[in-house]
Amino acid sequence: MTHAARAFWLRSPGLGEIRDSEATGPADGDVLVRTLYSGVSRGTESLVFRGGVPESQHTAMRAPFQEGDFPGPVKYGYLSVGVVEEGPARLLGRTVFCLYPHQSRYVVPASAVTPVPENVPASRAVLAGTVETAVNALWDAAPLIGDRIAVVGAGMIGCSVAALLARYPAVRVQLVDSDLSRAAVAEALGIDFALPGDALDGCDLVVHASASEAGLARSLELVASEGTVLELSWYGDRRVSLPLGEAFHSGRLVLRASQVGTVSPARASRRTYADRLALALELLADPAFDALISGECAFEELPSTMAAIAAGELPGLCHRVRYGDAP
Repeated sequence: MTHAARAFWLRSPGLGEIRDSEATGPADGDVLVRTLYSGVSRGTESLVFRGGVPESQHTAMRAPFQEGDFPGPVKYGYLSVGVVEEGPARLLGRTVFCLYPHQSRYVVPASAVTPVPENVPASRAVLAGTVETAVNALWDAAPLIGDRIAVVGAGMIGCSVAALLARYPAVRVQLVDSDLSRAAVAEALGIDFALPGDALDGCDLVVHASASEAGLARSLELVASEGTVLELSWYGDRRVSLPLGEAFHSGRLVLRASQVGTVSPARASRRTYADRLALALELLADPAFDALISGECAFEELPSTMAAIAAGELPGLCHRVRYGDAP
């Protein structure tokens, strides 16, 4: 059986469109999902929209259910929440999260969806992929009780990391960003905020998520001797220059990358991708995460909205996309 659907495609860099599509099935072991909300992963999807994925990373950057290839035409995205309309009895009628592009209905293997806990609203569950990235980053960073920590870059990822760090006992957490409007988000998350020039130094750990050369350079200035800067940003095809000739060597600093595509080696032997995502959804029971939703549009408006986001004309954090009569 074929089900009518609509999907967002990047026709070519800078030009998005809504296309008619089809969701065929489901076969045994599959589920048919009717989408309620999807989320725009602002940094990565802006890079894709602008055509900034380096050719060397075309394979590594593929989303789980991507169609087409970079730079386009391509159907890309990975933050989708919907209701299972057909499938195994244990999932029928359940609200689920899936790493699927922006599309109104789709069929995937039942193993590709994760049930959303009943105490997490569907409208907040679009943040699951972002919080999952934060979980993986903290598995990599392994912060300790009483640590002094800065999170540089108050975007979706940085705010999620800071929100989780605020739960650690006796930890000093400061969210650092050049955009003073992010102070309100930090307050909603219960975290101290500082402009880059006012940030507290002597940090045991600095998590960098601003995707800027200036932010990474400031991170190296804030970390104490033998401390670690954990780099979460992805720069695409941009080159970055760093002041490695100053205190970097004498301070024995560590600059380490963290990426959600692999479960952190600190947990890989005991946690699966499914375990990590389920944990992220459990953490989203905290209503403080609603502060990370900064805008919403109807699915039909996504082509123009995505263009505005990629051009920097629509700033904010997570932009939520609403489908049909979603609550």
